[in-house]
Amino acid sequence: MSTCSPLHLPAVCFVWQIAMIILFGIFIRYDEESDAHWIEHRKHKNISSDIENDFYFRYPSFQDVHVMIFVGFGFLMTFLKRYSFGGVGFNFLIAAFGLQWALLMQGWFHSLDYTDGKIKIGIENLINADFCVAGCLIAYGAILGKVSPVQLMVLTLFGITLFAVEEFIILNLIHARDAGGSMVIHTFGAYYGLSISAMLYRPNLDQSSALHGSVYHSDVFAMIGTLYLWMFWPSFNSAITDHGDAQHRAAINTYLALAATVLTTMAISSLFQKHGKLDMVHIQNSTLAGGVAVGTAAEFMLMPYGSLIVGFCCGIISTLGYIYLTPFMEKYLKIQDTCGIHNLHGMPGVIGGIVGAITAAAASEAVYGQEGLINTFDFVGDFKDMVPSKQGGHQAAGICVAVCFGIGGGVIVGGILRLPIWGDPADDSCFDDEPYWELPEDEESIPPIVQYNNHMRNKDV
Repeated sequence: MSTCSPLHLPAVCFVWQIAMIILFGIFIRYDEESDAHWIEHRKHKNISSDIENDFYFRYPSFQDVHVMIFVGFGFLMTFLKRYSFGGVGFNFLIAAFGLQWALLMQGWFHSLDYTDGKIKIGIENLINADFCVAGCLIAYGAILGKVSPVQLMVLTLFGITLFAVEEFIILNLIHARDAGGSMVIHTFGAYYGLSISAMLYRPNLDQSSALHGSVYHSDVFAMIGTLYLWMFWPSFNSAITDHGDAQHRAAINTYLALAATVLTTMAISSLFQKHGKLDMVHIQNSTLAGGVAVGTAAEFMLMPYGSLIVGFCCGIISTLGYIYLTPFMEKYLKIQDTCGIHNLHGMPGVIGGIVGAITAAAASEAVYGQEGLINTFDFVGDFKDMVPSKQGGHQAAGICVAVCFGIGGGVIVGGILRLPIWGDPADDSCFDDEPYWELPEDEESIPPIVQYNNHMRNKDV
């Protein structure tokens, strides 16, 4: 493996951006609420004020989600002692790269105006594009520090495409509900990334073991990402739900699940560590698992105590995953999961899908009301005769689709990324910014740092 490659990052970036300019020129236009003809549309629809433009309802949530994508995910990946530039910088690259492709891919499935063949975009499209990118950022976590930026762009190109297809199948064809993306975003992204990591398995990765860990200040920076994600997760799960009670309920359910997860994560981390001390790896990651797991059912009548139960269980499962399951997967399944995405996104995402299926199947008019049941589960059009028990089955089918697309797509894309043309780092250069970044002079010849912490091994249990 070599950092020298005929496929240079500048060429890929320039070619891709020019392609986007051409494709946007051909296909992308403003929707009726962002177009200059809004004033005419407002009069035609008897809309009394500009404040009823969807921008004013959705933009606060968009701001929060955008911060999660670029600051939350970015800083969460800065825990490695010598890969902070790559963690936050490459997160920035693939997010900006992916959201443009996501607007096109999702637009062709959801926002295409068949009268003129154009994709009409507004504020909700921007939120959905960020969601689409989130799946690829999750996958990035599994291979953090082990791939080149060009490989990451290839991962994102195919990941966005796969995401758009599986999202359309789950939400439109199967008619599953997934407001917070437990299935569509987290389950898909996790198993996509894990499958790629398995395909790119490095038997000699221990050559970079001295850099595969954190130091005090890198863990503090990663904790900044955790706090941004934790604070804004209610917006993530409620951003594209229906205005009114569903959005309100999604924020409450997520808020409570996250709070419960923090307590159980702290408890399990202390219980299973020597001398009852806390492990920063668990605090940075497992404290977010409740937000992942409550995503599908966030807009349902899960009830406040139900949200607390989901958060309570996920804090336990996710923390134990970091302690026992991640080392097992590396040793026996040959899956090197740098950030432990299986514990933060994979297992909680599947749990979220199961919770959504059970909650949907148990729905009744007594709890939701007749109109509330129709509105929450969108029992209209081709699905007007749907009943909650059947909806539960559709929700379960959505989990299967997400897992299959994640694993199948990851195996195929992982095979492509194994080609010796992408300039990936050598085994002794992983988890190091030096091959791809200009570093400050006082950092370039830094002596070896004693290993402090590691997301994949837990030696103090």
